[in-house]
Amino acid sequence: MNTRRSPSWTLVLLLLLAALPCAHAQLRLPGAGPSPLAVPAPPPPAAAPAGGARAGEPLLVDRVVAVVNNEAITARELESRTRSIEQRLRSQNVQLPPMQELQRQVLERMIVDRAATQAAREAGIRIDDAAIDRAIARIAQESKLSVAQLRQRVEADGQPFAAFRQEVASEMTIGRMRERDIEGRVQVSEAEVDALLAEQASGGGAAAAEFNIAQLLVRVPESASPEVVERARLRAEAAAREARGGVDFSRLVANLSDGTDAISGGVLGMRTVDRLPPMFVQAVEPLSPGEVAPVLRSPAGFHVIKLIDRRNGGLAKLAGAPVRQTRARHILVRVDELNPESEVIRRLTEIRQRIEGGSVSFADMARQYSKDGTASSGGDLGWVYPGDTVPEFERAMDELAPGKIAGPVQSPFGYHLIEVLERRTDGASPDRVRAAARNAIRERKAAEAYREWLSQVRDRAYVVMRLEER
Repeated sequence: MNTRRSPSWTLVLLLLLAALPCAHAQLRLPGAGPSPLAVPAPPPPAAAPAGGARAGEPLLVDRVVAVVNNEAITARELESRTRSIEQRLRSQNVQLPPMQELQRQVLERMIVDRAATQAAREAGIRIDDAAIDRAIARIAQESKLSVAQLRQRVEADGQPFAAFRQEVASEMTIGRMRERDIEGRVQVSEAEVDALLAEQASGGGAAAAEFNIAQLLVRVPESASPEVVERARLRAEAAAREARGGVDFSRLVANLSDGTDAISGGVLGMRTVDRLPPMFVQAVEPLSPGEVAPVLRSPAGFHVIKLIDRRNGGLAKLAGAPVRQTRARHILVRVDELNPESEVIRRLTEIRQRIEGGSVSFADMARQYSKDGTASSGGDLGWVYPGDTVPEFERAMDELAPGKIAGPVQSPFGYHLIEVLERRTDGASPDRVRAAARNAIRERKAAEAYREWLSQVRDRAYVVMRLEER
């Protein structure tokens, strides 16, 4: 396993401070008798019974707005998440849709998140309490807060801290599923690398460009009937006509899109072509900013794409200004059933002390203990460029002076000891450009595979919508 960058769940978690859901309540479903979803209320004081409920009877304290497989999403959760997102959109001066539409979009995102978390757990992904604690500590640190201050902010926003922990655990669970079962299966051929480099070298089309686009997705379930597909197509075509007619695109997205990015206006942000689906690139390449592409069809459904901005970029940057490079080596030890986290940390701490004490060499310890493909070469990673490694690894490496050791440092792959050997500033070699092209293709294909997986998880989930029930 290497330390190459993969999309990090940390960025998602940082948004939780702005969009914190309320506690997940296990409640009796409307119209149903006692069930595992019923939670008995604490017995009220004898002199003041709560709402007339008799002691020992289930007390309905909330309403279920959706059921995802065997889990309920409550009105209180939905209200809290909607309120937080509404505040964030207002702060960004985004025109809000009617509240009913906003709630529908928020609920859809919650359903997808819940179904994805369930699928990851069914695949055997487990996150222990210690890992969740460390993730929360990192969120607090990156927010320039102590854990106690983070807890106060979460609770001040009306969310029990236990529910916040559950959200963090869910994000980590989905993140590990993505790394293990989705990104880990992506393959990039030499022919694909050759094609991208040839396109970039020719200077033609979008090869050296970056695009900022927004999309509106009209989702089509798997095995949909021709009638359902046609209705979805007509809905997408109508949205495209409205967008070309001057209707605010973010409002159309908030009102009509089935995508999980709908409540952020569907904006994907500035991306190089290798990080976008080829069909999107082909659609927007001839457009000017502000124009809307013809409706696209994909396995997920129908897409309405608007080009927001474009600029030169892409792989051409690698051959530009010199960049700082670091030659480093590391020892990686993974956490698993046979190696609990506390034991991994203890072992690496002891190894570091022995290396710094001069009784053993870093290379020998890497050969003996590292669970990485570089172990046979003493943990040598060669020359590392900015962006080559995951953020946790790169931050620790960048803070080191040559000859110094950091760690144990946690990353999505396990725990590392990191030593910086030397640094230099140089341009990108042909091998480096080729490696960057391969990495870019892998990232793009992984993102496509993840979107497809989310769509499949959503389609296969048993979902009961109760939002309109009162």
